[in-house]
Amino acid sequence: YSPDIAPSDYHLFRSMQSALTGERFTSYDSIQKWVDDWIASKEIEFFTRGIRLLPERWTKVVASDGKYFE
Repeated sequence: YSPDIAPSDYHLFRSMQSALTGERFTSYDSIQKWVDDWIASKEIEFFTRGIRLLPERWTKVVASDGKYFE
């Protein structure tokens, strides 16, 4: 498993991490609601862009020979 090629790690979670700054949750239900609302707030283009970037991302992973990159 490489987080560099998992769209959930490099596209979805990176964006979600930024939105989570300062958030505090007191229950599982409040977390679930926040995640559901966050996903619903994203335009289809957000998800489309993540998919379209996959070939470029895969190329970077291969070219980096396993080294870390942004």
